[in-house]
Amino acid sequence: MSFQQGLSGLNVASKNLAAIGNNVANASTIGYKTARAEFADVFANSLAGGSGTQIGIGASLAAVRQQFTQGNIVTSANPLDLAINGSGFFRLSTNGVSSYTRNGQFSLDSSGYIVTNSGARLTGYMADAAGQIAASTPSDLQISLANIPPQTTTRASMSLNLDSREDIKTAAFNINDAATYNSSTAMTVYDSQGNANTLTVYFRKTAANTWQVYGAANGSVLNGNAALGTMNFGANGLLAANSTMNVSIPLSNGAATPLAFPLTFPSTEMTQFGVNFSASALTQDGFTTGRIAGFSIGDDGTILGRYTNGQTRAQGQVVLANFVNAQGLGALGNNQWAETAESGQPLVAAPGSGSLGTLQAGALEEANVDLTEELVNMITAQRIYQANAQTIRTQDQVMQTLVNLR
Repeated sequence: MSFQQGLSGLNVASKNLAAIGNNVANASTIGYKTARAEFADVFANSLAGGSGTQIGIGASLAAVRQQFTQGNIVTSANPLDLAINGSGFFRLSTNGVSSYTRNGQFSLDSSGYIVTNSGARLTGYMADAAGQIAASTPSDLQISLANIPPQTTTRASMSLNLDSREDIKTAAFNINDAATYNSSTAMTVYDSQGNANTLTVYFRKTAANTWQVYGAANGSVLNGNAALGTMNFGANGLLAANSTMNVSIPLSNGAATPLAFPLTFPSTEMTQFGVNFSASALTQDGFTTGRIAGFSIGDDGTILGRYTNGQTRAQGQVVLANFVNAQGLGALGNNQWAETAESGQPLVAAPGSGSLGTLQAGALEEANVDLTEELVNMITAQRIYQANAQTIRTQDQVMQTLVNLR
């Protein structure tokens, strides 16, 4: 029976060396998780059961468990590289079949899908045309390279200080005569085709604490040379309430005409103090068409596209999956695992939700292999292998002695 024990010892020691060798071989594999060979003793069973003097018949390989501890996170130059800081797996899809990985080396394919080196697609929540993300069934994440359409200006706002020291103007307003107004400022607004139109707003002091507002667009006066409205300041130099005036710009370029929107002067941001005229904020909600210039991924997995018109828009959100028993996952190769009955069903949500970790873009998680520990384990396993070989030699010598008895 000692031969059986020695042979089983050689077998499990060989499996242990193989596991250690595989760890060492994957020390540079991104997202790799250390595997540990686990063993069990073996006894010969009978219907009568074992006795207190029963000797085992060796050892067997019980399982090879991967250790899902956190690996070191290092930066990279690829904005699509992702590292998980904490628990969870990236959810992948290959022809509709789900798999899971900690390897965050991603790139774009020719169709704009985010894929691994083996072609599996990263999944998540896609955004709608307006950039809104709603949690639903995860789908393959695809970066849209299409231009975003223009948005017509529907509202505008100005925050200013009008110089209270200015003289009162009595002559009729004339945009070509600077002597008929006190100050002016300009902003760009956009029509339905995304064309930029310059709106110039003129301020004319007509009495103490009273200012008339005139407008011109693309060099032509608006509202028939009549004032757009009047602002009345209090003795403290502040507006008592918001002042809103309607702007209507006639167009002849084929865009929807007129370009009409309210222009608001917020009471909390308008002043009439004895300092030079200044504009602290000029805002409007329109923009021209934009081409994608780049994108970034936040720690919550949101993929944010940046466009040449200065706009940003969410394109989707990466999801993570976690398992009650991650060690029960089935290894598929290519740093991927599959769900099994032992692992349980995946819990899928956005990064940072519940027990899920967060993402770090432009970074990768290194293998969690400790080379020093593995080399020490290798020496130990080698010694165990040699010891089991020695038991076989010893048993052979005992058998030879018995054979030679006369």
